[in-house]
Amino acid sequence: MKKVRKAVIPAAGLGTRVLPATKAMPKEMLPIVDKPAIQYIVEEAAASGIEEILIITNRGKGLLEDHFDRAPELEDRLATDPGKAAILEQVRSITKLANIWYVRQKETKGLGHAVNCARNFIGGEPFAVLYGDDVIMGEDPACGQLIRAYEQYGLGVAGVKEVSPQAIHKYSSLKVEPLAGNCFRCTDMIEKPAPGQEFSLYSILGRCVLPPEIFDILDVTPPGAGGEIQLTDAMKTLARRKGMVALDFTGKRYDMGSKLGVMQAGVEAALGHPEIGGEFRAYLKELAKTL
Repeated sequence: MKKVRKAVIPAAGLGTRVLPATKAMPKEMLPIVDKPAIQYIVEEAAASGIEEILIITNRGKGLLEDHFDRAPELEDRLATDPGKAAILEQVRSITKLANIWYVRQKETKGLGHAVNCARNFIGGEPFAVLYGDDVIMGEDPACGQLIRAYEQYGLGVAGVKEVSPQAIHKYSSLKVEPLAGNCFRCTDMIEKPAPGQEFSLYSILGRCVLPPEIFDILDVTPPGAGGEIQLTDAMKTLARRKGMVALDFTGKRYDMGSKLGVMQAGVEAALGHPEIGGEFRAYLKELAKTL
């Protein structure tokens, strides 16, 4: 079995749910304390053993590329101040996380279409997909958890969480049966189910590991929910053919495509931040007294 060493990060969405902040800035660059959301995702991939990353972008996302590139003028300025040595190292380390490549999705035809843009980059290897909207924080990188499940079972893996009955219609719903621990066997799924169509409350949230055959499936997958080519529909075909693994990963997921998710990520990351965590906690305690 080939090692999972490549990842795809679809980041071509328009960020309409967090306008006007995303009118000129990609939602993937929204800050969580002092790092943009996309950096958390790239760091997770790197910590999971991923060596090569392809970020799917579109027009107006040049800031993404700039962030992971060298910044000679800034580095030269920081290098002249001995007190800035630590921040200089942080800035330089961003460029060394992984080999990062970019390709533009010329038309926004859905997540399945975006992933299919990675065919030449992936070749015949299994690969991880880390959704650009979803930041997942935890002790054990979520992507790494999925890779271990792929290596154990030899099947595509979907990272899942239970969602509420009221919210399931906004997500996917998976047909699952217990396998071992927090792993389930998945044999069917549906994207954005209408009432009564749900298989379960388990939904794919932000991460999956897929075999290269998914590309041939995507080629013949018709538009689904929203008139877009849905990655879930292609995974449904894969699940029905040979089965997939649904992994209830550990870690907390933040939806960076929603205003509430952006605020939750910022607040909770700030509480654990080594520089401001203590002061921010004290501030929140005082603020809470006035609510």
